[in-house]
Amino acid sequence: MKIGFIGAGNMASAIIKGAVSSGAFSASDILVSDMDKAKTAALETALGVTAAENNEALVAASDVVVLAVKPNVFANLLPALSDKLQAKNPLIISIAAGKTIEFIASLLSYDAAIVRVMPNINATVLEAMSAYCCNENVTDEQKALAEKLCASFGKVTPLSEDFFPLFGVIAGCAPAFSYMFIDALARAGLKNGMAKQAALKIAAQTVYGSAKQILESDTHPWELIDRVCSPGGTTIEGVASLQEDGLDAAVTHAVEAALDKDKRI
Repeated sequence: MKIGFIGAGNMASAIIKGAVSSGAFSASDILVSDMDKAKTAALETALGVTAAENNEALVAASDVVVLAVKPNVFANLLPALSDKLQAKNPLIISIAAGKTIEFIASLLSYDAAIVRVMPNINATVLEAMSAYCCNENVTDEQKALAEKLCASFGKVTPLSEDFFPLFGVIAGCAPAFSYMFIDALARAGLKNGMAKQAALKIAAQTVYGSAKQILESDTHPWELIDRVCSPGGTTIEGVASLQEDGLDAAVTHAVEAALDKDKRI
């Protein structure tokens, strides 16, 4: 099973790294092509994957083709490769933001099996949250393969394409929101006399561990909050302050603002 990546940018490199380092896929089964030959050469040296001579050669050798180029490249790339893709008929996986399965299919001259995946930036540390959807041409085996690939660099969930814009905000924008919260905790530590780097490490690890608590249990976040808060204690005092200052409303407004912007793009 050969997997070819068209595009060798940060996200593609992170996915390839996860696929190989996790042991889910062999480096010898992965090909990559990019207009920037230095990028493909670097991946070939670092991970042992194969740098394809060009996109056409990659398609001819691949059972799965991952489209990891910028969305504005699709309109020229796919029609140019359509005949080669039809001849090989690989599973096509797109990680391009904002490009629907219907749009991708419209650029091809045959009924391709297409999976749309939306990973987030945390793929670069192999802790991505990805969503995927597929068209009716994708077999159960191909779907399982797409899930296996996504699981190699984080977590994955099937999701209706209708919810991809919302997923893009929650999974795509929320890393920035999380960085803001972590930095705010660290700055509060700095204000109260702690060195910023020490406070930042403490805050980041605490948020990471708290997220892990949610992911590894069936416990609702508010139940976990109640466990940490003792009657009349410092934690409930801080929780009440966050509520009074409108934390929930601020987060909801941020999500809705990002969604509104997405609709206007």
